[in-house]
Amino acid sequence: MTDKIHKDPAAAPAGSGPSGSTPYEAIKAVPVRHYGRWVSAVVVVVLLGWLVYAFSQGNVIWDTVWDKVFDPSIISGLWNTILISVASMALGLVLGVLFAVMRLSKNPVTGAVAWLYIWFFRGTPVYVQLLVWFNLSLIFQYIDLGPIYKNETVDVMTPFMVALLGLGLNEGAYMAEIVRAGIQSVDEGQTEAAHALGMSQTKTMGRIVLPQAMRVIVPPTGNEFINMLKTSSLVSAVQYTELLRASSNIGSTAGAVMEMLFVASIWYLALTSVFSVGQYYLERRFSRGSTRNLPPTPWQRVKANLTTFKRSAVSG
Repeated sequence: MTDKIHKDPAAAPAGSGPSGSTPYEAIKAVPVRHYGRWVSAVVVVVLLGWLVYAFSQGNVIWDTVWDKVFDPSIISGLWNTILISVASMALGLVLGVLFAVMRLSKNPVTGAVAWLYIWFFRGTPVYVQLLVWFNLSLIFQYIDLGPIYKNETVDVMTPFMVALLGLGLNEGAYMAEIVRAGIQSVDEGQTEAAHALGMSQTKTMGRIVLPQAMRVIVPPTGNEFINMLKTSSLVSAVQYTELLRASSNIGSTAGAVMEMLFVASIWYLALTSVFSVGQYYLERRFSRGSTRNLPPTPWQRVKANLTTFKRSAVSG
């Protein structure tokens, strides 16, 4: 049997406890100074300043850049870029859900067809696929669907249709893998419970599985859409007048090739920035229920960083 050790409160030194003659001394907390952060910040600022200075001294007519940013041809190409990106992403999303479900099906035929589709379109470059659709009339003079539809391939394969099929079918293969990963992330017990309640496979997928899988599907889907905005520049090779082609046309005519490339870059950066913010808020919405605290918004992060900076400046 072990003996219990009792400490005598009277034996405690004065000032070491509430019964002492003097109170506790306040702890003086000295914040750790991270000098490496300031050094790295200075290095980054110097490099950025050097980069800005280098471009300012280059043979670039910046007045032309700012004058052509809102040129009607550029704005028209910008809207065409948004249109083809949204339409292709919508087609890719529909195909992605369809082929993801087909690949997860227990039917070996549908599973094999889905695997073949994903294998082909992920295994060949999107630029090659665009050129194949663009030159489809070389091997098929007519598109004949019997009594439903018949027309010459040249009339059907317009630049917009070529861009839509080239980008949309390619995106569908990647979205199929993203959706499949999202569906498989949902516990199988959810599906079994839904079936036990008498829900059909379609209702289970639409009401139980997919809503929970959205937390996994949304982040990579947003990244794919932002990548689609940039990949859409490839459709200039099939004579679709989007942002890059509109900029190149003005650049070759006005003799301001680099200036117009800078104009296109400005608009691509603007588009990706806007849609990145939208993606963040969409992810934040679908993260409700999976985390105790929602991630801070960009404005909340800015306020937190400003507060931290002010405290560091005062303590320094």
